[in-house]
Amino acid sequence: MWGLLRATHALPSLAVTAFFSATALAAGVGPRTALLAAAVLVGQFSIGWANDYLDAPLDRAAGRTDKPIPTGAVRRSRVGVAAGVALAVDVPLSLSLGWRPGAAHLVAVGWAWMYDTALKWTAASALPFAVSFGLVPVIVATMLSGHPLPKATIVAAAACCGVAAHFANTLPDVAADAQTGVRGLPQRLGPRMSTLVTVAFIAAASVLLVIATQGASLAIAAAVIDVGAAGVVAARARDRTQAFRLLIAAVAVLVAAFVVTGGRHMTG
Repeated sequence: MWGLLRATHALPSLAVTAFFSATALAAGVGPRTALLAAAVLVGQFSIGWANDYLDAPLDRAAGRTDKPIPTGAVRRSRVGVAAGVALAVDVPLSLSLGWRPGAAHLVAVGWAWMYDTALKWTAASALPFAVSFGLVPVIVATMLSGHPLPKATIVAAAACCGVAAHFANTLPDVAADAQTGVRGLPQRLGPRMSTLVTVAFIAAASVLLVIATQGASLAIAAAVIDVGAAGVVAARARDRTQAFRLLIAAVAVLVAAFVVTGGRHMTG
């Protein structure tokens, strides 16, 4: 069971669930946020299990000890079954939110599965992150009374957050990706260019958030911090360890500002 739990990519799964839940609460979804959290968590578990199931042969060949299947902590077949069951369970869970938010969430999960099954090794690897993160405000907004659509600038800011997170997350995994043959867009561009792309998308998301929230003070503060951090990273992009830490901190500040200010200014 411990190996099966590890294969869910528990920390990222919980982080995405918390991001959804906090944004929904800030937007005024109310008690139904608990149902949204359940649907998101099950969907994330299905994505994590699918990822480890599909990557198992490459992980074994690379001798990776940080994955549960290559180390024998859990059987690959069990992880594959768990991924399928979780995906099937997530369909009624998502649709219980309402057909609009439910369909949007299933599309987001579908794009994440497309990343796992095909796009992870291509130049289009960032596309699922842009689409899935961009759908977060759509899912939350359509759960509100009247099922309004979110502001386009909020959707664009969320999509930029997703792309920035995708590029930033590759920086510490250069060696592991080379071993397993992952050739997504960040790997094709290389660590230095990926750092600069992350900087650009963090800055873009910050500006879009300020516009969407009509200059909310927290959004402005986050933008100043993020653009400042991005400038430092751009100037010292060759130090990958420092760049990764600064970029993750900048993304964290951006996400916090998005949750609070973006949730309050979701529609309008």
